[in-house]
Amino acid sequence: MNPTELRSRLPNVGTTIFTVMSALATETGAVNLGQGFPDFACDPALPQAVTDAMAAGHNQYPPMPGVPALRQAMAAKMHALYGRSVDANSEVTVTAGATQAILTIVLAVVHPGDEVVVLEPCYDTYVPNIELAGGVVVRVPLVHGTFRPNFDAIAQAITPRTRAIIINSPHNPSGMVWSDADMRRLQDILAPTKVLLISDEVYEHMVFDGQQHQSAARFPALAERAFIVSSFGKTYHVTGWKVGTVVAPAALTTEFRKVHQFNVFTVNTPMQHALAAFMADPKPYLELGAFYQRKRDLFREGLAATRFRLLPSEGTYFQCVSIADLAVPERDLPEADFCQWLTREIGVAAIPLSAFYGNGFDQQVIRFCFAKEDSTLQSALQRLSRL
Repeated sequence: MNPTELRSRLPNVGTTIFTVMSALATETGAVNLGQGFPDFACDPALPQAVTDAMAAGHNQYPPMPGVPALRQAMAAKMHALYGRSVDANSEVTVTAGATQAILTIVLAVVHPGDEVVVLEPCYDTYVPNIELAGGVVVRVPLVHGTFRPNFDAIAQAITPRTRAIIINSPHNPSGMVWSDADMRRLQDILAPTKVLLISDEVYEHMVFDGQQHQSAARFPALAERAFIVSSFGKTYHVTGWKVGTVVAPAALTTEFRKVHQFNVFTVNTPMQHALAAFMADPKPYLELGAFYQRKRDLFREGLAATRFRLLPSEGTYFQCVSIADLAVPERDLPEADFCQWLTREIGVAAIPLSAFYGNGFDQQVIRFCFAKEDSTLQSALQRLSRL
């Protein structure tokens, strides 16, 4: 037997669509509105704070759960924004980004045969994480066209074997934002069960039009069963730093940290100190919604002059559009092929929504990222105006 012939743990997984489309954008010189990352710099005070932390000698291993000052800053933010009292020592853990956080949560609580409910379309890390843990993925589609939660379907999907449900608001890829009524309905559904909640809230500060982010932390009966995932990379325009947090009740945190310590053990020391210092001023994250709403409005105004049909964008930094009304014959291609054509021939990279569904559901919808310089967005809009 050839020792390199392995039985794959993820036989149905290849290179992610984000990597594929970003590589194609680079190859063709296209404007990359596919992968979700900013093309502008963060506040210069933040990298300076990292330099200061390194100069101060913060270059060795920090405590496994994270630098105390950063955990305390996160606990203070949770209380100030969501009214939730959190113990920084026993309920906050610093992670190597949200992706590591979610994998670690799933490995900590999902046993072989346990069912985990995911709401599709969903971020592409959820399903492989569940499969790596030996869990059973239970897919519940969000409402077609609006991407709102279908609570009757969610209730029907929960069985005695259900271990957890993963939710994401503001929602990637659609930009939909869960309402207070939505969270209360979920709270009612979960109340008679022991189902855990994994609440992916990495876009928590990107909510538009006067809406308020409804963190699971706001709802006591959800918070007591929830792992709440946040991302400093998304909030402070430093996605490459890969630093996030998980907030969870002490008993859940204990199990999370058992896996975390053997997964990454801990996270970059000077960046943790820098983030703790930077969080002393809440203004950057409190103003983030208005910052991205202006970019959303600029981008939507430009797209309104094309034959793309705009879907709502209530939060995140994503804008979904229908390609069904375009005049080009390529509109009839599968979404993934259309995005390839759009990148090569029009010079703008996007992501097909079918990539966020397990069965590749194609509804002629693609996703753009507007976390870009205004000049980048204007360049993309100029190219898209050809459609």
